[in-house]
Amino acid sequence: MVEIVRLPELLERNIGSESRDFAVVASRSQPAKMSLGMIIFGAAWLAFTSIFVVAFLRPLFVGKEVHFSSNNVPQVASPENLGPIIVPAMVIGVFVLAGLFLLGFGLYSMFRKGGYFVGTPSRLVHYNRGTIRYIDWEQFSGDIEVSGTRQKGNITLGMRTGKMVSRKNGPDRYVPDKIYISGVHDVHEIEQVCRKRIKENDPTPSQ
Repeated sequence: MVEIVRLPELLERNIGSESRDFAVVASRSQPAKMSLGMIIFGAAWLAFTSIFVVAFLRPLFVGKEVHFSSNNVPQVASPENLGPIIVPAMVIGVFVLAGLFLLGFGLYSMFRKGGYFVGTPSRLVHYNRGTIRYIDWEQFSGDIEVSGTRQKGNITLGMRTGKMVSRKNGPDRYVPDKIYISGVHDVHEIEQVCRKRIKENDPTPSQ
């Protein structure tokens, strides 16, 4: 039996008397491994760009010159003559900002709450920070992933909608949209309910 939690007043009013299969609070907005992957990538990106920061900018802060080439033309920058290094410094700054963004967003997503999820016979309702999203079960493909433990697990629901993603060394790939219900109890029971409702509402059932 899936535990049904107390819902915020706004969500309670919008669902009304509609029957509920489950109601849970997601402790995270996405599985922790996704956030961890972004954190690691952001940290590695910053470590790589720090090489250029040290090579190009550190000598200037200690009053030394920086020698480099631009279009095969030797350049010399110093604390008294920063002009030659402005453009390279701006490029390096963009890469540093990108790394900080990836690292910061990864940390943010790691601790961001996932909100409330309510399953009814006809739809999945998601409430987070005053915003309510209604998703009919027929919009899901039936592709479901479950991970974690009964006490704290994750459910990933694949949707019929998605987008084409270009790949440099291969053909474009279709990536379906996904809904994450992360950090909840009774994941296997919830998965069974979701699978049942998706099958019941399948617009193209098998003959």
